[in-house]
Amino acid sequence: MKNKVFILLLISIFTTVQAQKNTLNLIVGTYTNNCDSKGIYVYDFDTETGDFNLKNTSENTVNPSYLTLSKDNKFIYSVNETGPESTVSAFGFDAKSGKLDLINKQSSKGADPCYIINDDKNVIVANYSGGNISVFGKNSDGSLTEAKQVIQHFGKGINTQRQEGPHVHMVHFSPDNKYVLANDLGNDKVYSYAYNPNAATDILQIKDSLAVKSGSGPRHLTFSKDKKFVYLLQELDGTLSVFSYAKGLLKKIDETTILAKDFKGTFSSADIHISPDGKFLYASNRGEANDISIFKILKNGKLEAKGHISTLGKGPRNFTIDPTGNFLLVGHQYTNEIVIFKRDKATGSLADTGKRIALCAPVCLIFGKN
Repeated sequence: MKNKVFILLLISIFTTVQAQKNTLNLIVGTYTNNCDSKGIYVYDFDTETGDFNLKNTSENTVNPSYLTLSKDNKFIYSVNETGPESTVSAFGFDAKSGKLDLINKQSSKGADPCYIINDDKNVIVANYSGGNISVFGKNSDGSLTEAKQVIQHFGKGINTQRQEGPHVHMVHFSPDNKYVLANDLGNDKVYSYAYNPNAATDILQIKDSLAVKSGSGPRHLTFSKDKKFVYLLQELDGTLSVFSYAKGLLKKIDETTILAKDFKGTFSSADIHISPDGKFLYASNRGEANDISIFKILKNGKLEAKGHISTLGKGPRNFTIDPTGNFLLVGHQYTNEIVIFKRDKATGSLADTGKRIALCAPVCLIFGKN
């Protein structure tokens, strides 16, 4: 009898340890304007089953529409997208409990920040309506300094409604952290900045700028796993461009579209990610499309279309793939839920798990260690 109890106890302990190994933090930023949201939500997410459990929330943080987690897992930085009065916030983060404690805020130095990245030294923000980039230093307690550098973009595009001026939509570290790439939807350019993390003022210095198709509206980009290629998604015309990459310089090698051949409605390209194994690329589309395009990445970096799947909601502004590659999660801004898809690692295809996280306007999903 004692042996049976001991064995059952061992099985229970083993099962608990395995479940903990499979569990990651899913951290979600939301809009707080039009429905009931406290701002940032933290869930336990099981990468084997797709199950989830709400762990903690921030305390009434306004419009944390984009987030970034520090490398040491101790701090979360978020934008607070509130027009000309927008700010950037630093939070202490307890990964085990999911608790967030506001440390401080700084002016974003530009209206409507929409993207944020960080490393050991700095936090860098793309201000959409402001058309500029702001760089903040980090203090030893994780708090933000005042902006150390603000880079203003100029110019406009042919789309008079969306491109009346510069609109920086993304900043992205190069894989070696020597450069920062910035997409400007308003003037149809991708900028490359040399990154000097320890500089007092000129942290970013322009290396190059590349003009893309007029009126295309570059939004988000991602690097291939071998670091040799960059994939750029353009919001206004659905173009997906492929570039070779080396030392901060881009050279276009191919171009395709995320639009289905027979699609006739309105659209607005949104997010782009590559599977952890580097074999498949996914891109989301909003408007009347509300789908994800799937591409196989070929050895030469070019893309082979593998089809489209409905995201089963409206406004798939952001999605993420868990680090194991088992699941793809889509945040729907307008139908207020996260839809969880199971990935087929061999084919790249997606299947609905039927699992949903009900949440007000989820627009940024990131994973972190538990």
